[in-house]
Amino acid sequence: MLRFMLLIASVDDPTKYGVVVMDEYGQVQRFVEKPKEFVGDKINAGIYVCSPSILKRIELKPTSIEREVFPHVAADNLLYAYTLSGFWMDIGQPKDYLKGLHLYLDSLAIRSQPLLAAGPGISGNALIDPSAKIGEGCLIGPDVSISAGCVIGNGVRLSNCVIMRGVKIKDHTKVDLSIIGWESNIGAWSRLENHCVLGEDVTCRDELYLNGAVVLPHKEIKESVGTPAIIL
Repeated sequence: MLRFMLLIASVDDPTKYGVVVMDEYGQVQRFVEKPKEFVGDKINAGIYVCSPSILKRIELKPTSIEREVFPHVAADNLLYAYTLSGFWMDIGQPKDYLKGLHLYLDSLAIRSQPLLAAGPGISGNALIDPSAKIGEGCLIGPDVSISAGCVIGNGVRLSNCVIMRGVKIKDHTKVDLSIIGWESNIGAWSRLENHCVLGEDVTCRDELYLNGAVVLPHKEIKESVGTPAIIL
């Protein structure tokens, strides 16, 4: 018989999430989206275990598995929940994603994992892919992740940020509290801060200041963004 296991987590404030209501045996009965009255404190943790045949229930079109598949599986008494132990958090927002990075790197440091970068210019915890090229006189950390194929120029300052695959950052630029998307290019003497999020293949010209800018993929930024804004 088909089975679908939904991993759930306990949260302090379930009103921000979809709550999973289940019986004493863990069988899911229903979902309540952002309840105004307390119905439980268990929410979908976003991790699923299922029989491959359950995938037949997912149509070949854009589909919300939470809204269009789970309720039907639950109605057939085939959906069960298992409560995760330990720490869990939602990282769907940039601030939370960066907080999650901090907690992950901190856990590596506590366990003395060799994955963390070390050496001149490394301040605090950082993950640096071996294929990344780091220029001279850089200061990296704390809480930095640099992915494969990145090229970081001379005198660059990186802190509290995620630099995704193939990003190029030119000389003397500062990036703090930001997420830089795949294959983006950041000009020299620029400054990005306050939860900037750059999509894939974004180009920023030299000497720009970006304050909380959210930039969609494949854009070129020619002027500074002094106040938080979405660049379409």
